[in-house]
Amino acid sequence: MIAETVCSAVSAAGLGIAAVSAYRKRFLTAARIAAYSLVPIGLVLTGVVGWAADTAFSLKAWVGFGVLGAAWLIFLGTRAVERRRGGTRAERKAAKAARREAVAPAASAPSLGQGASSTTARPAGKPQAAAPAEDFSDIEAILKKHGI
Repeated sequence: MIAETVCSAVSAAGLGIAAVSAYRKRFLTAARIAAYSLVPIGLVLTGVVGWAADTAFSLKAWVGFGVLGAAWLIFLGTRAVERRRGGTRAERKAAKAARREAVAPAASAPSLGQGASSTTARPAGKPQAAAPAEDFSDIEAILKKHGI
């Protein structure tokens, strides 16, 4: 009952301010103020104010809000722990498999120095033009290793 009275008083005061604004030839401002001041009366007439007042003074509603808050905090806590761990087990296994698939098996061979041993074991009949191609294969292997 008191909430309806307060809303009615706020609307009456707003309409009074709108009338003063209209008297001062500020019609757009007066129209906006009148529109805002009619909102509380509309809420009273639709029953929203009564529902909100009943909810605000209901112990059952506040316990419900407390339960929702606790659920929200638990959800946030589990998300924080999951981010800190790096995801669920299935997500970590999938990420590890993706990392293995991203690197070619022979990609690390040139970086380990096997490329140098292949130049010494080259047969004498091959031309020297093959040496720059091996340099590019090393670069390609490094780029593949990094997923580029």
